[in-house]
Amino acid sequence: MNAQQPTVPSALLPEILEFSPQLLLDDIINYANEAITNTVDALEGFLFRWASEREQRIKEDWDSTQEVEQGLVAFQTLLESHTDIAFDFFETWSLRNIFAIPADLPVVVPHQENLDLDCPPERETELMTEMDDLRRKIDAQRRLKRLLTRAVRLSSAKRRRSERRLQQLSFLQAPQVSELMSLPEQYRSMFSAISSLPPLTPEAVAAFSQSPLADPGKRPWEVSKMGYLDWASKQVLAKAQQSDGGAGSSAVGSLVESTAAVAKTQDLRRLIEVNSALDNA
Repeated sequence: MNAQQPTVPSALLPEILEFSPQLLLDDIINYANEAITNTVDALEGFLFRWASEREQRIKEDWDSTQEVEQGLVAFQTLLESHTDIAFDFFETWSLRNIFAIPADLPVVVPHQENLDLDCPPERETELMTEMDDLRRKIDAQRRLKRLLTRAVRLSSAKRRRSERRLQQLSFLQAPQVSELMSLPEQYRSMFSAISSLPPLTPEAVAAFSQSPLADPGKRPWEVSKMGYLDWASKQVLAKAQQSDGGAGSSAVGSLVESTAAVAKTQDLRRLIEVNSALDNA
């Protein structure tokens, strides 16, 4: 008897054939057993009809049901026994002949075509290390993408807040504000002088609130120092109005109206402070 040639391991057959040979053989055997069962069922109906007709024709005391059932069981057992023996030989022969691929046969699986299967272990280790590095880089890129997405959301929120603030300060872009930028230098110097004054102390506030009443028999500049300063400022203001012919008062009045049309006093003061800071810089 010739020795059996070496074949491809059975674990590689499903990968090569794209199905399992053992499952195919099992399906064939199951179909054969199912055919035996259908045959016995059909024969059972025929035998019961034949037995009932025979009882009516012979009219003997004969229990046909028990004998038919015993005969069917014996027939099915014998048929299944022969079927099992035959298909055991068929399964063994198929695995040794039909589904046996010689080991020296140059078979290439489609998904392994053009692959270098003779790669040395060192090269394989190097490739695995490179794959691990690429996986780490991909993971780092995914984390960076999440951080960038979060940063974009934060930047969008900050931009919306800045736009709302810009909209609140949009009154500074009105044409009247450009007119306020050309304020005379005297107003700027006056604002700087007023801003440089020291804050009022409680003692000064008390002195102002408790100033003595003016004596009807004395002239305004003879009452007190404050009275003299008040009288002197009124005299200077009157001379200025006479020299300008009332133009100064009308200019100041129109400036006040324009300022009221642009914004509130606090906004105007903030604008003047910003302009002063820019001039000092």
